Amino acid sequence: MLALYLAVVAATAVERLAELVVSARNARWSFARGGIESGRGHFPAMVALHTALLAACVAEVVLADRPFLPWLGWPMLALVVASQGLRWWCITTLGPRWNTRVIVVPGLPLVDRGPYRWFRHPNYVAVVMEGIALPLVHTAWVTALAFTVLNAVLLWRFRIPAEERALRRALATV
Repeated sequence: MLALYLAVVAATAVERLAELVVSARNARWSFARGGIESGRGHFPAMVALHTALLAACVAEVVLADRPFLPWLGWPMLALVVASQGLRWWCITTLGPRWNTRVIVVPGLPLVDRGPYRWFRHPNYVAVVMEGIALPLVHTAWVTALAFTVLNAVLLWRFRIPAEERALRRALATV
């Protein structure tokens, strides 16, 4: 089961690289239309945390010899897959407006379709789900706990407030 877990973590890393490609393309689109970036100060910490999540998933499982427990691992794997589905639903719903950074084009209305009908920030539901589930596929509970706490601090203290401020400023021009 270790090989399957390592493949899942590697696939998650490849997915993150694909996100960066989409994000770079979308950033160019936004800037070409007058997009304004906010919250740059917290972005390096987010990149570091998400990179550390992947490394820690592998390190904890290998170094602490964490077992695969089917009763936990299979449901967590299903949540990992569901989190990826939700993440890409968010990306496709926002289209060129989706970005890993906080770039808002003034004058564009808020998106209120797809998962945004029910949640203000559905992408972060996917991030939280993945941050708990991915490590727990192979019982890396320390990684799940540490990521969840650190991610909560970044999201609630920095990222979501930065997005909300940027959206308020942009919507004031509508």
